[in-house]
Amino acid sequence: MHDAFWIALALLLVLEGLMPAIHPQGWRRMFTQLLELDDQQIRKVGLLSMVLGLVLLWVLQAL
Repeated sequence: MHDAFWIALALLLVLEGLMPAIHPQGWRRMFTQLLELDDQQIRKVGLLSMVLGLVLLWVLQAL
């Protein structure tokens, strides 16, 4: 179980680092646009991301 956690964390860091490494200007522009959103919009994006992640985990576990 602990191995799966560390693997997932490592993959998260790799995926999070892709955008700033490949296209730093686009990454900066994306964050500038995020700053213009209100708290409710950011909260909805975060919740949607969590739900999609949980569904993906459920599908992968079922395979």
